[in-house]
Amino acid sequence: MPIAAHTLHTSGLLHQRAETARRLLEHCTLCPRRCGVNRLAGETGLCSTGAHARIASYGPHFGEEQPLVGVHGSGTLFLAGCNLCCCFCQNYDISQGTEPTQEIDAREFAAIILELQAIGCHNINLVTPSHVVPQILAALIPALEGGLDIPIVFNCSGYESTETLALLDGIIDIYMPDCKFWHSSTAARYAHAPGYPERVREALLLMHRQVGDLVIDEDGCARSGLLVRHLLMPGLLEETEAILRFIATDLSTDTYVNIMAQYHPCGTADQFAELCRTISGDEYRQALEIARTLGLTRIDRPDFDRILRRMGI
Repeated sequence: MPIAAHTLHTSGLLHQRAETARRLLEHCTLCPRRCGVNRLAGETGLCSTGAHARIASYGPHFGEEQPLVGVHGSGTLFLAGCNLCCCFCQNYDISQGTEPTQEIDAREFAAIILELQAIGCHNINLVTPSHVVPQILAALIPALEGGLDIPIVFNCSGYESTETLALLDGIIDIYMPDCKFWHSSTAARYAHAPGYPERVREALLLMHRQVGDLVIDEDGCARSGLLVRHLLMPGLLEETEAILRFIATDLSTDTYVNIMAQYHPCGTADQFAELCRTISGDEYRQALEIARTLGLTRIDRPDFDRILRRMGI
């Protein structure tokens, strides 16, 4: 099963999309922040990223959802900077902090992608990619010319511009947004992003129209489609129910959903007393029951046997 981007590359449309995206950097409107800075001239907006993508690390990752991990891992690239900037981010040092990062051009980016494929990774998992879509499109050209043939995963916060997502139509194989907040007041409080709920709903609808429900091959590996994550937040079970209801009603009850219970205080979460605790087992069980009641049956469950085997236990 060929990956989506091959067709656009062969037709020349990938080059056109890459150039259209690059021009957006002159007065950046890639994401809903619409900072308007000239990133080609070295200016940076909230994402702290200029003309080149910045990478913090890359390698096979075994902590993702099982359809992405398979046997050899998900080929994960942790991109520095972020357009959402949640106060509790578990990758705070990469997304908003001072973790050392490396600027890479399109050919260096492509070389990393092809290296991950060469070591056997099942996909290319772009973590926090929303603010570097032009750089990704530019890198995919030499990557495809170099033989890229594994799925591309757009692992994002969901705070997306529909105009930018349109540039990715026919290129991204698997969208993996994390739908975090339902209320504008919550998004404003924890991420200074009051428009997040509207933008994420628009984004999920468009992603689903582009790629459909998650398709898993005979080996248990995801090949295409939408995988929605939802990070459970302390005391926000009502928002969880609203988000899961939207997924079941407006997307599909066949949507593959990962209800994540790993929240713990990171970043600057200690500024908010209500965020200074982890998720209880009861909260997680309630969330799973809500999903079941709404008819969502494709719920990701951790493969504890696989995790223990990798730990040598």
